[in-house]
Amino acid sequence: MISIYQAKSAFQNLLRPLVTQLATWQISPNQVTGAAIFLSGVTGLVLVQSTQLANPFLPTTQLVLCSLPIALLVRMGLNAIDGMLAREHNQKSALGCILNEMGDVISDVFLYLPFALIAGISAPLIVGIVILAIASEMVGVLGYEIDHKRHYEGPMGKSDRAFVFGLIGLLLGLGVAPSQWLNILLIGVIFLQIWTIINRTQGMLQEVESWK
Repeated sequence: MISIYQAKSAFQNLLRPLVTQLATWQISPNQVTGAAIFLSGVTGLVLVQSTQLANPFLPTTQLVLCSLPIALLVRMGLNAIDGMLAREHNQKSALGCILNEMGDVISDVFLYLPFALIAGISAPLIVGIVILAIASEMVGVLGYEIDHKRHYEGPMGKSDRAFVFGLIGLLLGLGVAPSQWLNILLIGVIFLQIWTIINRTQGMLQEVESWK
């Protein structure tokens, strides 16, 4: 199934020199994971604050939304870096695995749930997307137990969600009014998330069947 995740290898190749440098500085994967969670939390908090009463000391909602694609790209970079540090520089750990999986889910909540507070956006659709995001990642993690590997099948994985919300944030930040187009897009995301859960489940079951 087509997914932005398929471009992961090319993205990692771009980051590899930086990863090597971080390893020489003895930066641990867990520190990078923590930085990704912190970035997501700060970005989400600023977005929440910007939707409340205007504050001259905080950026406007439009400015935060315009900067969201950058925050999401940095987050994705950090997510790739922590895994590369762990695998390629012998820094794997049980704690790192837990932080990595929990960090992805927590970051999604921090970054996407605040959209429910933006005027004109359907809060139930946003909440539904966040719940399904958690469910799809849980199914992916269950692969460790079912067929001993993490499942990343698409078409709406972590990278795809980041692309969609980055695009939404940019459009809204540039002044495009949230209307019927956004509801249709969000419903489409929900459909693709359900499809993703089905694909990951089928992937695990097919793997188990191949062992028989």
